[in-house]
Amino acid sequence: MARILLIETSTAVLSVALSENGTVVASRECREPRLQASLTAPLVKEVLDSKGLAVRDCDAICVGKGPGSYTGLRVGVSTAKGLAFGAGLPLIAIGSLDILAQAAIDGNHTVIPMIDARRMEVYTAVFSPAGEQLSPVEAKIIGPDSFADYLEKGPVLFIGDGALKCKDVITHPNASFREAWPLASNMAPLAEKAFNEGRFEDLAYFEPFYLKDFVATVSRKSILP
Repeated sequence: MARILLIETSTAVLSVALSENGTVVASRECREPRLQASLTAPLVKEVLDSKGLAVRDCDAICVGKGPGSYTGLRVGVSTAKGLAFGAGLPLIAIGSLDILAQAAIDGNHTVIPMIDARRMEVYTAVFSPAGEQLSPVEAKIIGPDSFADYLEKGPVLFIGDGALKCKDVITHPNASFREAWPLASNMAPLAEKAFNEGRFEDLAYFEPFYLKDFVATVSRKSILP
């Protein structure tokens, strides 16, 4: 049985959970945006304290690796790496789109998780009704014909914080939409599988999967005379 600390910070929803043998036994969430830097460590402590445990009592640390928010990913991965290094534990990384898909696989729908990027762009991939990933992760600008080949074949569920903004653009009758976020509690079976297969990251070199380069914006107030 593996006891795994789970951390997900790739979107506006911060979540931490603890799993034992693939089952969640404790979890915390914060849905206030931009609090990853200040609340990730306290939520980790809350989750462990609720079970009377310390980090060293875990068998591994698992983190959502992205794509998603640049700042959120930096915080989550830095925290996970620090905890793993300090306690001498292996690090597991799970894709944020995989976490979203895990929550939606039902054997009936093709599942297309979407994490909001900007304007009509999303980070996305396609998963079969059985959970097999059918396409690579990409940053995609959504238009009326997006995913038409999958929609013609049967029901498709678009899920994520980027899904609802596509509802007025993708109008095929086989399309359904659900707002959701990648949550630490949905990482449990994926983390357990990775642990059992020995799929661990190199602590020294592991970096988040940003997919796109970070672009800093400059306030107009700072450039106006």
